[in-house]
Amino acid sequence: MENDQLHLDALQDIRQMMKKSNRFLSLSGLSGIFAGIYALAGAYLGNSIIRDFMNRAYLQGTTRADYRHTILLCAFICITVLILSIFTAILFSGNKAKRHGYKLFDHTAWRLIINMLIPLAAGGMFCIAMLYHNNVYIELIGPAMLIFYGLALVNGSKYTLHDIRYLGCAEITLGLIACFYISYGIVFWAIGFGVLHILYGTYMWFKYDRNLK
Repeated sequence: MENDQLHLDALQDIRQMMKKSNRFLSLSGLSGIFAGIYALAGAYLGNSIIRDFMNRAYLQGTTRADYRHTILLCAFICITVLILSIFTAILFSGNKAKRHGYKLFDHTAWRLIINMLIPLAAGGMFCIAMLYHNNVYIELIGPAMLIFYGLALVNGSKYTLHDIRYLGCAEITLGLIACFYISYGIVFWAIGFGVLHILYGTYMWFKYDRNLK
């Protein structure tokens, strides 16, 4: 009986080692919280810019140059939020990997990045195509960003913590709902990239990170 228990323990250890080698386990809950905060700040700034543009259009009219300027400002905000989120994720995940004794950018991490980049790149090109057609499809850019981001999370979930799959499904669902309420696109964008990230990051921190030293 004692030998059988030793064999079971050994098999359990091997199983845990295989799990760690096939999954990127250094994602930090704090990075999700900060990404959500950045997104909420970006949504606030973007909403202010759009409201200012709409007010000017109503009172005095606007030109194509004004429209392009507004689009560029909103794009700049989105890119800034993305860069800050990536930088913060690398910072916190790097610290977590160091505490665990993992290498941050190992082969599993690169597989995760590649599998997430495929839907993200497709979604980025899709949004650029909608911008190319001026304001015909511009209201669908926010929902499209949520949907493709959710697909990226689901696609990459098999290489990291399984919980991220639920966040991806929530983003996809929110994006699909937003397609039918396009006048509230900025609200859905703030909920998806802001509120959901904060809730997810808080949950992950309590589940995986709180007791780490």
